[in-house]
Amino acid sequence: MGQYHSNNSVMACQLSKKFKLRHASCRLAWQTDLVYYLCFGDFTNASSGYNRKQRTFRRRERPMKRVLTIQDISCVGKCSITVALPLISAMGVETAILPSAVLSTHTMFNNFTVKDLTDQFEPICKHWKDEGIEFDAIYTGYLGSKEQMDLVRHIFKEFGGEDTLIFIDPVMADHGKLYPAFDEAYAAENAKLCAEADIIVPNVTEACFMTGTEYREDFDEAYVQDLLQKLAKLGAKTVVLTGIGLEEGKNGVYGLDTVSGEYFSYSNDHVDASYHGTGDVFSSVSVGGLMRGLSLHDAFALAADYTVETIRATMENPDKPWYGVDFETTIPQLVQGLAAKL
Repeated sequence: MGQYHSNNSVMACQLSKKFKLRHASCRLAWQTDLVYYLCFGDFTNASSGYNRKQRTFRRRERPMKRVLTIQDISCVGKCSITVALPLISAMGVETAILPSAVLSTHTMFNNFTVKDLTDQFEPICKHWKDEGIEFDAIYTGYLGSKEQMDLVRHIFKEFGGEDTLIFIDPVMADHGKLYPAFDEAYAAENAKLCAEADIIVPNVTEACFMTGTEYREDFDEAYVQDLLQKLAKLGAKTVVLTGIGLEEGKNGVYGLDTVSGEYFSYSNDHVDASYHGTGDVFSSVSVGGLMRGLSLHDAFALAADYTVETIRATMENPDKPWYGVDFETTIPQLVQGLAAKL
């Protein structure tokens, strides 16, 4: 297990009044009861709600929470929606999707194909609105253009609210470089989108592009805290950097609660391997944990531990797939880890 450090030992996580029921989810209640009995040994399905104004998480009894995730579908590649949908669902949270594009593979393959789905955003959302569909969280990942980011801002307004968590993973870069087809103008637009969020989880490269900071492979705590302060000025309430290793042989996350001004961190033993899609694994489990009522600390700790466990499992695979991690084999451990924290 990892190590957690905070200037404030108690994270801002209080549980209060009941959430209003989502009528569409009521039809799933009996199925949910059975799933939770099999996974967790009782019929309690206490999920979380997020109050944006008070910045607290709270529980309700039923039905299960519903997350909307907006990102691409890479048909092969173990990333984005093909990671978010199974992981968040396995954690007992209904997962709705709004694909930003369909790619034959993720962008680390050569000669991939892509079909942009920007023109589907408005009709899909209009149908949801007509049906009275609501979401407890909106989680964004890979977005392909400024136009899509503008549409996502509109979705935040239409489906957001003080009880809806906005979680942004500004997927666009790693190892000091932007992904193919992205430029610095795109990074600037992503920075504007992050202003709408409750929580953002960029890696160091993405944070540097959004804040105009010089990227470094080697950095100290002062550099990390300065980068977090710059991210905080974008407007998000909680800013978290992933892939932070300040101690020899350690790697993890380092964050800032902009309301309390407190820094916090969580670290694991460093695993000497790099796989595409691990950021999507971390973000998806974080969102699932928050929706199940975990505190920020526990959600990030669960996500970090699970990501490391999945990397290790992938390394044990004789084929060692370079294009993604074998999260499918570690889902039972994720369910067990979640149950232990509830």
